[in-house]
Amino acid sequence: MSVSEKITSILKTIPTSPGVYQYFDESGEIIYVGKAKNLKRRVSSYFNKEQTGKTRLLVSKIADIRFTVVGSEAEAFLLENNFIKQYKPRYNIMLKDDKTYPWICIKNERFPRIFLTRKKVNDGSLYYGPYPSVMTAKTLLDILKQVYPLRTCKLNLKESFIANKHYRPCLEYHIGNCKAPCADLISEEDYNSMISNTKEVIKGNISGVLKDLKAQMMNYASRLEFEQAQLIKQKYDLLENYHARSIVSSNTLHDMEVFSFDDADNSFYVNYMRIIQGAIIQSFSIEMKRRLEETPEELLSLAIIELRQRFESSVREIIVPLKLDMELENVKFTIPKKGEKFEILALSTRNAKQYRFETEKLRSLVDPERHSKRILAELQKDLHLTEPPVIIECFDNSNFQGDYAVGGMVQFVNGKPNKAGYRHFNIKTVEGPDDYASTKEVVRRRYSRLLEEGKELPNLIITDGGKGQMEVVRQVIEDELHIEIPIAGLAKNDSHRTNELLFGFPPKVVQVKPNSEAFRLLATIQEEVHRFAISFHRKKFEKGFVHSELNDIKGIGKTTAEKLLLELKSVKNIKESDLQRLSDIIGPAKAKIVYEHFH
Repeated sequence: MSVSEKITSILKTIPTSPGVYQYFDESGEIIYVGKAKNLKRRVSSYFNKEQTGKTRLLVSKIADIRFTVVGSEAEAFLLENNFIKQYKPRYNIMLKDDKTYPWICIKNERFPRIFLTRKKVNDGSLYYGPYPSVMTAKTLLDILKQVYPLRTCKLNLKESFIANKHYRPCLEYHIGNCKAPCADLISEEDYNSMISNTKEVIKGNISGVLKDLKAQMMNYASRLEFEQAQLIKQKYDLLENYHARSIVSSNTLHDMEVFSFDDADNSFYVNYMRIIQGAIIQSFSIEMKRRLEETPEELLSLAIIELRQRFESSVREIIVPLKLDMELENVKFTIPKKGEKFEILALSTRNAKQYRFETEKLRSLVDPERHSKRILAELQKDLHLTEPPVIIECFDNSNFQGDYAVGGMVQFVNGKPNKAGYRHFNIKTVEGPDDYASTKEVVRRRYSRLLEEGKELPNLIITDGGKGQMEVVRQVIEDELHIEIPIAGLAKNDSHRTNELLFGFPPKVVQVKPNSEAFRLLATIQEEVHRFAISFHRKKFEKGFVHSELNDIKGIGKTTAEKLLLELKSVKNIKESDLQRLSDIIGPAKAKIVYEHFH
């Protein structure tokens, strides 16, 4: 039986139940794991419709299919996540999160210790976290230590040891950091009461602990035990300040989780927030790598399952930015459009964007060459170029109503500005504000010279404009100079923001995501050439303004010269103006001086 016949027979037997499917290649290796509400419909869709890109490649590798039926969609999500982590299939989404994060552990022992750890041990101890940074966890532990003086030693506090006075109080007791349970100076009941309050603080349930401390403080004060009341007040203030430093969303919001994302083509960044009693007690971000053409909905769904498992969450409301095709038992999904929940979702989204920025920035700093190569490879793929655009040159023009016309060209090598390759051009052959003719002159001069000198040509030319600019560049490059250089155009919307990449002849819009690294590189190049051309034009304009023939006229000062240039735009127009026109601008006396100078 051939592979295609085998697949066809398997498709006929797949049930319509929810479950998880596994694709195997010819060697028997799992290459993809997926979940579905309806196994038959989902798996059949891979073979019954035309696929594109990486999905087509996946289908070509499938030699066998197996499936596991489950009771509900929620179970399918969990099983899929477990299979992906266990088998790490080649074509599945990859979680870029190999760091070991810190946990706060409350040890399963008599008179429990509380400490920071990166390793979870299945010994009945309680673990809270993971925390996104050691500093966050340490700050919380320091506060807890000041409020609740729990032991830090590793002594075996068996009841018989304590009864026989096996231990003596150490320095920690004498400086107030421990209640010395080893010497029977605190009862197990009172010690466990501190542990109970500690758990509530770690979980974010601080309000009840504060209420309990306040009651103790008032009790001591009513008995005139002001020293004890002051000690309780110090603890109360510490916890209240810590609670205040949490980002408080509302006193009315109940416990919930927030998931948001920032999509960056091949990478997908997810931020997770946990809100307890109206305060954000946890914020955590991860990066996911696309392997196929997974949608944001699919990626976010997987992230929700993964992070809820990791944080052992049982929160019953989840705030998300879009509708998800998933159901979890006793969980309500909310897509807020306004109000406090919308604001907290916006905050989570900002955290996802910031995490993406930090991750990409760190990557570019650690390995800038690899980072640049990846962006150029992405651009090569988007434009279907035969080679990566290692050298990119971009042109822009600037003039003041036809006068002081200049052109500018910037050069980017390996995705970075090469200032030594920047060029200024004084427009010599164009009269008046003709942008197309100016572009032709500049491009012609640039590449004629490179050809004469035998220097390297760019791999890509970018025009700051749409189809018209692309066409005049093509006329020079192909029709006049007979060379082949790919030409792209960047068009702006009504808000003067770059929003389209054009390529080919006739030019067509290339479907590149505006938030992709390749598109951001092109937008950066466009902004840079615009800045470069404008700065050169400004210098030339100011020089023409200040150092003109008008300065040689005795009796005509700088202010008068500026008035004339502002109104008539150039010395040439001033020369050609009649006496009455000059008088209207600077008065008859000075007009006569200027007029007689030129006539």
